[in-house]
Parts: sequence; structure tokens; C-alpha cells
Amino acid sequence: METVRITERALTQLLTVAEGEGVDLSATMLRVAVVPGGCSGLTYDLGWDTVRQQGDQVIEVDGFSIVLDRRSAACLDGTELDFTDGLEGNGFYFSNPQAARTCACGESFGL
Repeated sequence: METVRITERALTQLLTVAEGEGVDLSATMLRVAVVPGGCSGLTYDLGWDTVRQQGDQVIEVDGFSIVLDRRSAACLDGTELDFTDGLEGNGFYFSNPQAARTCACGESFGL
């Protein structure tokens, strides 16, 4: 299982956000999850977490910890997390090869 890759731009932005929010990255992980929602059925969720649950998968990227629950890890296998601040908007974007469909706004997907 390949799970999630993170681009240098996304990592830089996550580190900037963590610093701005006073997040202690030695004790805090970024939880990446797939949750029900959106017009295509599933959405991505990012948030800070300090607790690792049973069955969680942890990915280390340059000393930065990303944690995924079992179901989300399966849905995100091969996904790349990127960040853009271009003319078409700014924010974190997921490129998920498993997504069979996405909504027009790009906020949700279906498998």
C-alpha cells in the first residue's frame, strides 16, 4: 500500500500553519481522513490530532507525522496532497487516483 504522498509545497504550508497555530509537532500529528459528505458522497478532512487510535497508519514525511484510520488509508492509497495559492484559488488539494467521480467544485469525490 502506497498511501498518501505530500508535495514540498503542501509540507511547507502545513509547517507554516502549525507554527501560526502554536502546534507542537513533536506531540501532534496531521489526521487525514475521508468522511461522508459533499455532492459526490465523500470529502477529505484535515485536522490536528494528538491521539493515535488502534489500527491507525502513521506516515513520516521529513519529521512530520500524518495519521490515517484504516478506512481512510484504503480510500487514499496513491493520493497526493498538494497546496496551491494561484489565481484559481488557494488551499490544499488532493489528487486521488481512486476517485471515480468528483463534483464540479472539487470539494468531494466518489469511489
